[in-house]
Amino acid sequence: MMDESKHLSHEERLTAENQFLKLKLLAETGGQLYSADVDANVPTEIENQFLSNVIEFERQFSSGRTITVFEKIGSPEHFKNVSEIPEGEIDQAWENLSEHMCGHGVELSACSPKVTARELYRFTTEELFKHETDDIYIPGMVTGFIYDEFYPDPEYDNERTATNECMRRIFCKQPLEWMHYFSKELRFNDHFPLTRDNFKNKINRFKDAYDEIELEEVNVSATKLNDWSCVVNGVYVASLKVKRKRTVCRGNWEVQFVLDEQIDDWSIKNVQIDGVIF
Repeated sequence: MMDESKHLSHEERLTAENQFLKLKLLAETGGQLYSADVDANVPTEIENQFLSNVIEFERQFSSGRTITVFEKIGSPEHFKNVSEIPEGEIDQAWENLSEHMCGHGVELSACSPKVTARELYRFTTEELFKHETDDIYIPGMVTGFIYDEFYPDPEYDNERTATNECMRRIFCKQPLEWMHYFSKELRFNDHFPLTRDNFKNKINRFKDAYDEIELEEVNVSATKLNDWSCVVNGVYVASLKVKRKRTVCRGNWEVQFVLDEQIDDWSIKNVQIDGVIF
């Protein structure tokens, strides 16, 4: 076999090695690589590196070793306590800390725009440094953390859900299918009570009545949050077209959420949209 491989080109040897690595993965982990995992158009060298990294990841992960984030980034001692950093220097301090972590394969990001550089710095040095993670090192691999997973911002999350998973999904031609964000029983304008399927069918009948539906504008005006309820209000502008007739509808909208204690998450309980008949 060794003698036969000498007659193969570099490309052919890599292709053969890749086939071997796929069989190795299948045998050792029971995993299977589908076409979505490795695109047929990906160069052989890149596919080889990908497969090698997967195998190395599995090898290191199987050891079960953990390490603190502080240790993972080299146990740096030069980063000051957040209370020692003046306001005018905090942005640069966070940038320096972030770059240091990225250099060691660790990244912290935040979804909510309310999270400040000072809070990211404080959270990293006072909390994330102590957090344990898998002791895995592969060149180019990044261990990512999201601040919001430690400290969720329900106002921001519900605003995004109301606009992206409710208003944008209603005012488009694509049928409404996924109802994960909605309560099992809800109100829609004057229609109550509705099951998820009732709501979905009503929205999809509205979609079927038009050739084109485009949400031109959707804005959040206010958000009110308490322990068990969250109400997001806004305004919208939508364009509806049937045959050659185009109608522009606009008005206020409101999406009310309730906190589901069983799953500790928010779900849409009430949707009110002015300016259009459903």
